[in-house]
Amino acid sequence: MGNMKIKAKLKGDVVGVKVLAKHDMTTYDQAKKKGIEANFITHISAKVKGKEVYDVSTSQFLSKNPQFKFSFKGAVAGDDLEITWVDLKGETVTESKKIK
Repeated sequence: MGNMKIKAKLKGDVVGVKVLAKHDMTTYDQAKKKGIEANFITHISAKVKGKEVYDVSTSQFLSKNPQFKFSFKGAVAGDDLEITWVDLKGETVTESKKIK
């Protein structure tokens, strides 16, 4: 757990982003059957130069290793895009990628 694959490409003035978050995304039902604790990503955000460009709360109803796509304006090639996710257990993972 805890890895992301991030692609961020600038087309015109819009940055298109694809994120693959590697996480088991164990639902409450799955956890009960397996005798383990439920754990899934509950929040994802993205920032460029300290400015938030994406913010979403998520639930147990996303598949294992969920993918997210979004786009935004206000960045240039070479800027760092910082993605952070938090899961139910409070683990926080932040990774960044240069915008191409």
